[in-house]
Amino acid sequence: MSGSKISYFLDDSINQIVLPERFTFPFYYEPHPLTKIAAAGLQHYLETQNDLEHNFGLNANSEGNAIGKMFGVLVVQDTDGKLGYLSAFSGKLAGSNDHPKFVPPVFDMLVENSFFLKDLEIITTINTRIKEICSDENYQNLDQRIKELSAESLLEITTLKKQLKSNKESRKKLREQLMNSLSQEDYAITEADLVKQSLYDKHQLKTLTNKWERILEEMRARSAQFETDIENLKNERKEKSAALQQQLFEQYAFLNKDGKSKSLQEIFSQTALRKPPSAAGECAIPKLLQFAFLNGYKPIAMGEFWWGAAPKSEIRKHKHFYPACTGKCKPILEHMLEGMPVDENPLLRVPEKVGQLEIVYKDDSFIVVNKPAGLRSVPGVNIEDSVYTRLKHIFKDTEPLIVHRLDMDTSGLLVVAKTPEAHKHIQRQFLKRTVSKRYTALLSKVIDQSEGEIDLPLCADLLNRPRQLVCFTSGKKSVTKWKVVKRYESMTKIDFWPLTGRTHQLRMHSAHELGLNAPIVGDDLYGMASERMYLHAAHIEFIHPGNKEKVSFEVEGEF
Repeated sequence: MSGSKISYFLDDSINQIVLPERFTFPFYYEPHPLTKIAAAGLQHYLETQNDLEHNFGLNANSEGNAIGKMFGVLVVQDTDGKLGYLSAFSGKLAGSNDHPKFVPPVFDMLVENSFFLKDLEIITTINTRIKEICSDENYQNLDQRIKELSAESLLEITTLKKQLKSNKESRKKLREQLMNSLSQEDYAITEADLVKQSLYDKHQLKTLTNKWERILEEMRARSAQFETDIENLKNERKEKSAALQQQLFEQYAFLNKDGKSKSLQEIFSQTALRKPPSAAGECAIPKLLQFAFLNGYKPIAMGEFWWGAAPKSEIRKHKHFYPACTGKCKPILEHMLEGMPVDENPLLRVPEKVGQLEIVYKDDSFIVVNKPAGLRSVPGVNIEDSVYTRLKHIFKDTEPLIVHRLDMDTSGLLVVAKTPEAHKHIQRQFLKRTVSKRYTALLSKVIDQSEGEIDLPLCADLLNRPRQLVCFTSGKKSVTKWKVVKRYESMTKIDFWPLTGRTHQLRMHSAHELGLNAPIVGDDLYGMASERMYLHAAHIEFIHPGNKEKVSFEVEGEF
C-alpha cells in the first residue's frame, strides 16, 4: 500500500539538485527546488484528473459551492534511499478521506461502522427530535399566543400607568389650588379623599398586573414541558458531543522520527488553549509526516499550496505556497519534528544593520523619522535593533515614546514623542482619527480603475497570527481610499489614504479579492516574497502638541 502513495522523481530532473541539510521550517519558508518539482507534479495531476468530484471553483460551469483546498507535498527518501514525494490535502476532499493519490488521515473517522459515525448518528437523531419539538404545531401556537398576550399586557399596563400618572398630576394640582382656599378641617377631608383615590389607583394597577401574570404564567406552564424536553435534549447532545470529541482527540495519535506517539489531547494540554481546536490534526503536513514515519521514509522537505477559489474571509491565491498554520499545526509539528534537524526560524534571525534612520524633523516635543524597510518600530523578543533603540542611542537623555507603529517591512514616516504630554496629545489625534496619512504602494498587477474606496471589516485570525481575516459579523470597520499613481506592464503604483488604522489594513485591502485583489509586491504574508515589501508611509499631517498649529511631513518612497 505504501508504495502506491509515493511518486518518484525522474533521475534526470533532479540530478543537479543538492539535498537540503535540514528539513523545512514549516512556518516561514522558501520552497526547496525539490518541493517545487513535487508541487508541480501534484498540480499537473489536479489539472488533468477526472476522478475527484470536488468543485474547486476553477471552472465557471461547475455546479455547487466552490471550495478551494490546501494541498501539501512532502519530499522523502524511501527505505532504499530513492527520492520521491507524498501528497495530501487538508480536511476532506469531495466529502471523503479515501483517494488513491493521497496519504490517509492520521485517523479516519469516516470508515464504515466507526464509533464516530455511530455516535454522529445518535447526535443527528437528537437534532431531529429537537427540530420536531420546535416545529410542533401546539408548541408554536403556544409560543405565538404568549408573544401576543405579552404585547397585549404590556400595552394595557402601560396605558393604565399613563392614566394613573395623569390622575396623580391632577391630584397634585388640586392640592395646590385648595391648600390656601379651604379651612384646615375641610382640607383634611379633601386630602383624605385624595389619598383614597391614590390607593385605589395603586390597587387597580396591582390587580391588572396580577391578572396578566396569572394569564401568562398559565400559558408558560403549558409551554414549559416542550421547553424542558428541548433543554434536556440539548444537554444530552452537548454531553455526547463532548464525549465524542474527547474520544476523537485520543484516537489522533501523532508519531515523530523516534516512533514516540502523542495524542491530540496530550499535545494541546500543554498549550494556552488546553484542548485541541476544531479540525486539529486534519491539515496536510501532519498527515504527510505521519505516513512517512509509519513507512520508514525520511522527510527531506515540505510545502503547502492553495488550489482553487479563495475563501471569503482569508487571502488565498491559486497555486501560491503558504506556511503551516500556527494555531492548529504548530503544537503538533513541534512534537512530530522533535529530534530532526530543521531550518532556523528566519523571523528570529538577527538581521544585519538595516539602512540608515533618517531624522526628518525634531523639536522639543517630537521627532519625525523616515524608517527604512526591515527595521522594527520597537525591539522584539529576539531582535533589539529598532527605531526606539536607535533614537535612544542618539538622544541619550530622552526616552523615545513611540506614538504609532509601522510594520517592520514598511518604510516611511514615523512620529516619536519626546515628552509624555506630547505623546498623549498626538496619540489622542490618532485615536480620534484626525491624523491624515498617505501611503504609497506597488501592487502586483495592473489596476484598471483609477480610484475608489475599500470597506472591508477586519479581525485577527486567532489560530494563525499575525494574519488578519475579513469578517462581516465581528470584524472592525476598516476603510481605505485609493488612487492610481502610475501603471506599469504588470504592476501598479498606488496611493492609499487609510481612514481607519487596523492591523495590516492596507495589505489586506490590497490582497483580498473583495478589495483590489492585488497583493503588495514583496508582501510575504498575503502575497509573494521579494527583496522588500513595497509599502511606504509617504505623508503625515497632525496638530502640533505645542503651538497647536497644523504640521505636515512628506518623504516619497524610492520606487
